[in-house]
Amino acid sequence: MAGRKLRTLFDVFAKEHGMTLPRARALFLLSNHKCMTQTELAAALEIETPTLVRLIDGLEKQGLVTRRAVAGDRRAKHIILTEAAHDHVEELQRVAEVLRIRIMQDLTEEDLDHGLHILRVILKNMEAIS
Repeated sequence: MAGRKLRTLFDVFAKEHGMTLPRARALFLLSNHKCMTQTELAAALEIETPTLVRLIDGLEKQGLVTRRAVAGDRRAKHIILTEAAHDHVEELQRVAEVLRIRIMQDLTEEDLDHGLHILRVILKNMEAIS
């Protein structure tokens, strides 16, 4: 429930800046990597390839990404941020930081440390199961 609410809140904030949550997530991922193939990006976003193609089409129309052929594999494409995208990413990072501050405003460092510990144990247990 918290994850859904967070996505909904961020989507509202992102729309105020001409962006959607899926597009913002793609931009964040691409900003942390020099480039990614469509397959890598789809896997990281946990979406199907046809959905990703529509997402990339939209980002490309906004002038935020370009597709480049992968050497040695004419079917594969690298997705790369344009110069214009870097300003969008910085603005989205500011939006995310404001949202993070507002969400965490009543928590102490100790609360956050304890919460992170719990999440790490849960993730470790989930990995052990799978």
